[in-house]
Amino acid sequence: MGNKKLKILVSGGGTGGHIFPAIAIVEALKKQADINVLFVGAKGRMEMEKVPACGYEIIGLPIAGFQRGFTLSNFIKNILLPLKVLRSLIKVMGIINKFKPDAAIGTGGYASAPTLKMAQWMGIPTFIQEQNALPGKTNLFLSSAAKSIFVSYEESKKYFTHSDIIYTGNAIRESFLENIVSREEAFHFFKLNPNKKTIFITGGSLGAKAINEAIADKIELLLAEDIQIIWHTGKTHYENYKHYENDRCKVHDFIYEMKMVYAVCDLVVTRAGGVLFELFMMGKPAIVLPSPYVADDHQTSNAEALVKRNAAIMLKDPESKEKLVPSIIELIKDEERMKAMSREMLILAKPHAASEIAKEILSKLEYHIS
Repeated sequence: MGNKKLKILVSGGGTGGHIFPAIAIVEALKKQADINVLFVGAKGRMEMEKVPACGYEIIGLPIAGFQRGFTLSNFIKNILLPLKVLRSLIKVMGIINKFKPDAAIGTGGYASAPTLKMAQWMGIPTFIQEQNALPGKTNLFLSSAAKSIFVSYEESKKYFTHSDIIYTGNAIRESFLENIVSREEAFHFFKLNPNKKTIFITGGSLGAKAINEAIADKIELLLAEDIQIIWHTGKTHYENYKHYENDRCKVHDFIYEMKMVYAVCDLVVTRAGGVLFELFMMGKPAIVLPSPYVADDHQTSNAEALVKRNAAIMLKDPESKEKLVPSIIELIKDEERMKAMSREMLILAKPHAASEIAKEILSKLEYHIS
């Protein structure tokens, strides 16, 4: 393709675990090639806010996923799903005819299926990036016609039959590793004491009810141990927990300053989604609670991949109220185990994954990097 300006169609969304790897790949591509990018997402989903906030254009599709649970509302939504898929495919065909992309990249989520499938039907090279140890159905569905598949865990390679599967790790925005802040600056930012142990609690970009409830139920035990808390509740849960804010417990609906968080925290409590790759980079020990609400329980596979390496402790939602806070207290007092977990996390880090993915894509497109 020489050095012409490339047009890249990108689709990934629903959660930060799909959105931010897509943005990371785009940013890496921009460093290596002259590209024009258009994102495709699902109307009403997180990507419609986060992608424009990063400076990129996005078009929304009227797509949704299959609704689990036997309710009348879910039944009606599922009956209408084939119509939404058809409307989305037609809209993507129009987008492709107008934008004329040289390639399409998918990172999972509702909009990826119609976007990449239509691209494949129209003869456009497609590339898939899978974030989980157990691949999602969308990426498995699209994989046979993809040009390359980039996986974040070695464990996920066995699920694909494709001949070109590359273990790159997950794409993290390179800016995440730049201008790392000092502990002093970060403790000042959160108005916390640098001489006290600090934990970061998060349920992922949307928050997690079970984690929030487990922390609130026994928060006095954490505070009695003189532990400091940075608590990301998620926007939908924030109003229920903001009253726990005090000198040693900082409650947030969303945190953009993640560099500050990682500079101060000794231990992270989290779901087992995309945030794990940031923990790898920063070498942070973790207690992970896989979300039981994700497709195919793939977060459990992610967590198990860490547990078998002694990089994390796994708890299930039903045992969180009883065990989470005691597990935090026990682990944060065990300095040697924390150090060992940190070392294992760092071994899993792939800091240049986005750059490697971008380089492979451009190579497959026969784009000559100058």
